[in-house]
Amino acid sequence: MFKSARKQGKADKDAEGRMPLVEHLRELRNRLLRSVLAILVITFVAAFFYRDIINFLLKPMLDSVGCTNGVVTQRNGRPCADMTVNGLISAFSIALKVSLTAGVVLSAPVWLYQLWAFAAPGLHHHEKKYARSFVAVGAPLFATGAVLAYKILPQTATILLEFTPDHARNLLPVDDYLDLVTRMVIVFGLAFELPLLLILLNFTGVLTAKRLAGWWRAMVLGITVFAAFATPTGDPLTMLALAGPIVALYFVALGICMINDRRRRRNDPDAGLDDDEASDLDLTPAPIGAMEPVGPPPALPGQADGGRQRINGYDDAT
Repeated sequence: MFKSARKQGKADKDAEGRMPLVEHLRELRNRLLRSVLAILVITFVAAFFYRDIINFLLKPMLDSVGCTNGVVTQRNGRPCADMTVNGLISAFSIALKVSLTAGVVLSAPVWLYQLWAFAAPGLHHHEKKYARSFVAVGAPLFATGAVLAYKILPQTATILLEFTPDHARNLLPVDDYLDLVTRMVIVFGLAFELPLLLILLNFTGVLTAKRLAGWWRAMVLGITVFAAFATPTGDPLTMLALAGPIVALYFVALGICMINDRRRRRNDPDAGLDDDEASDLDLTPAPIGAMEPVGPPPALPGQADGGRQRINGYDDAT
């Protein structure tokens, strides 16, 4: 059932490796089934450790605004925040949500590979090389953004709970908190992919370093505005924690694009020309080599006298 449709329909492909629409749909079905199966298996395994996963996610919040050993106030005098679970089936829903999230995240290498295996036959050789590099570098960048989001959670919680009225306790539903953590991890992880996307566009010839350098003011402003809306608190510290690394990665990407454009111009002087711009023509006459001697044409069968046969003083060609 999970056999690749490309192997099943190998005889139906033409010389360029194309497949009928039915084979593409079958291939897509098989890739999706493998991805879903990997997610379900890891979700099932993560369900046995859901308490450890939840404690890991709650630790930044408890270290920041929670209290233990019967203490009811924080060091700053503010009331402690209590993590709560509301309802009879809320605990089961939280365990299911945490397990499924862990399954999707931890099975990322499997479904990313299935996505790559489905799209790779439609790419050119150099595009495959760039796509492999994109996947190899993109995963660590996404993980870096996720770790950064996890690290700034205590500061985020402290700022948000500053708005709690005096002499009031803040009850934090665990499911709402997990939704906040998931959103921050996804936003921070995807934001760290922006510089890699710019490099990919440059390496494929879509975007030049000169044009990218001309956008630096707009890029810095856009990244800052995005960070202000993406962070839940909106305070300058949390905003800069997201905007600062992305801006730094943007300039790193700009430097890599400049190096690539310089290499491209060295290998191809006309690489930077637009489609409607004429290239410079070298009109210098090329040197002519020595003249080669040309021998007489070969004689036809039955001819003599160097290929000539005279009849009454005339060549037989007449």
